[in-house]
Amino acid sequence: MKIYTKTGDTGKTSLLGGRRVSKAELRIDAYGTVDELNSFIGLLRDQEINQKRESLLKEIQDRLFTIGATLASEPGKENIKKPDLHDEDLELLEKEIDEMELQLPELRHFILPGGHQTVSFCHVARTVCRRTERCVIDLMEIEHVDEIIVKYLNRLSDYLFVLGRLIAQELGVEEVTWKPRI
Repeated sequence: MKIYTKTGDTGKTSLLGGRRVSKAELRIDAYGTVDELNSFIGLLRDQEINQKRESLLKEIQDRLFTIGATLASEPGKENIKKPDLHDEDLELLEKEIDEMELQLPELRHFILPGGHQTVSFCHVARTVCRRTERCVIDLMEIEHVDEIIVKYLNRLSDYLFVLGRLIAQELGVEEVTWKPRI
């Protein structure tokens, strides 16, 4: 099978279910941004310091594929077989956040992204996650999207923020706090 089909050459693509839509449609933007986020999670997973978190990051990537498949499905086509998110997926992220926070000093100030390339990758992934969440919320305003998707993305961005803090600590990098000019 060839990777190129030429069916998208006119700016249209197919949803799971068969309907052809513009590649500029909000639904396509939403699952395309999920794909972008998944790529950044892969970049994080590839960092040497994350070897011990590799399976969790891979699981997150799997959940993002689940979200992408859900968003790529034609509304009203319930007979399409695809994986689903579960409350346990949210609980896993919450458990991981809680465990990481036990190892970190209390957060008293906003933190400026940076300090080390891997920490910066976490912050880029976090901001892409927030953008993904906004895209999905935009889509929710015009058609039904399961609320668990927004909850998962919201929790994932929190996870990525805390992960960035933990990685900074593991690398011995000082967090740079924001001190506003007044």
